[in-house]
Amino acid sequence: MTKIDDIAERLEAMEKELAEEFDRVGEEVRYTIERKKVRFTREVEKQHRLLARKWAAYVCESGFLMILTIPVIWGAVVPALLMDLTVTVYQWVCFPIYGIPKVRRGDYIVIDRQALGYLNWIEKLNCVYCGYFNGLLGFVREVAGRTEQYWCPVRHARTPRSPHSRYRFFLEYGDAAAYRERVETVRRRFDDLRGRGR
Repeated sequence: MTKIDDIAERLEAMEKELAEEFDRVGEEVRYTIERKKVRFTREVEKQHRLLARKWAAYVCESGFLMILTIPVIWGAVVPALLMDLTVTVYQWVCFPIYGIPKVRRGDYIVIDRQALGYLNWIEKLNCVYCGYFNGLLGFVREVAGRTEQYWCPVRHARTPRSPHSRYRFFLEYGDAAAYRERVETVRRRFDDLRGRGR
């Protein structure tokens, strides 16, 4: 095991621990998830309703310039939907041919904030948008990372600021002998994903 593998495994363990801590903190807020639906205690639901802001007040407090940005923000929906469709079809068609495990969209696109009673309908709509858009970018990044592992598993001379999940398996930049010797092995190295529902 290389030092990079060791660091990557520790990072994965820390990400898992962080997700577990997020879940634990969620339990403190007194909600449960039953069949993918969030359930709050009656006491918490009552508190949420009391803390809800009226949508008209929310709009007035936003300010004129903020309102002017709405078409710009929401204008990205059409390209996002097109990208979602394109990437989804791409992986359905190509990944089985390449032998790459498909990426589950539901692992990345999480839309659940509309269930929060303390958000007005505009805040809920904004939260649906943000959950979809940020999840979509994570989904697309994972599809792209798996594709890059298959077609071009070579690290960059300058390491990207936030490398994707597959980058650690790539071959060293400039090591031609290792590339020719191991490229076929690396491009098929998805055993860490198989059997994990990913």
